[in-house]
Amino acid sequence: MNKDQLCSRRRALLAGAAVLGAAGTAGAAHLLTGDPGPPARSSAPAPAPGAQANRMPRKPSAYRLQPLTGYGPVRGGPARTSVRHEPFLRMTGRGRSMVLSFDDGPDPRYTPDILKVLKAHDVRAMFFVCGEMAADNKDLLRRMSDEGHVVGNHTWSHPLLTKLSRSAIRSQMERTSDVVERTYGERPGWFRAPYGAWNRAAFQIGAELGMEPLAWTVDTLDWTTPGARTIERRVVRGAGPGVVVLGHDAGGDRSQSVRALREYLPRLLDSGYHVTVPRRQFT
Repeated sequence: MNKDQLCSRRRALLAGAAVLGAAGTAGAAHLLTGDPGPPARSSAPAPAPGAQANRMPRKPSAYRLQPLTGYGPVRGGPARTSVRHEPFLRMTGRGRSMVLSFDDGPDPRYTPDILKVLKAHDVRAMFFVCGEMAADNKDLLRRMSDEGHVVGNHTWSHPLLTKLSRSAIRSQMERTSDVVERTYGERPGWFRAPYGAWNRAAFQIGAELGMEPLAWTVDTLDWTTPGARTIERRVVRGAGPGVVVLGHDAGGDRSQSVRALREYLPRLLDSGYHVTVPRRQFT
């Protein structure tokens, strides 16, 4: 696919996102150490972006949807999960706590370096994995488990869920949860819709599979490869209590994401932020 074709495809997806509409950031939800609260009442889906997960032979992604601001939650076994109408939008808890999340992996070119940086600073993060990537890189899933990170569900092949049938959505989510459970040791407790394009079916099926929806607050836009300095600046400027940062460890050239993490993580810690993973409370 040439550059003109990629641009046309991106414009088409952006147009589709506009039709889907955005739910905004109303109704912050609770998580981490607090009460997760009742299901959100918003009647509209809450789109946010994400990155295209690709197997290694594929070309890097060249399109995204616009980001949705949000906060988030993680981990836990199946229980009665409320069906929500928007993703969790805010993390609560004492102190200056933040969450780092990485989508689309695992990718053996970049995920090991991200894990190395996190381990060097004794920090845990969230990884929203695509099933097709996880199936090919089970050793990295095991490493995530061994090092205390949280693995979430980002579907099997990163499709636009709003264009799929209910059975196809279930297959995308369930296959990914199955491979995570077989390898990681437990089923995902959280899911993130590709491109942040949520709909009623996705929320319902996610809940049936024991998962809560998680969005984010700060989008690094690292998939645009803006430079490590720019990624670092976006994270540092967007830092604040309850913030969830969206980055990527796959879906294209993520070397800038790795370099940026090496710089902004110690800066966050030196500034007094506690980088952690949320604790999910079932309802």
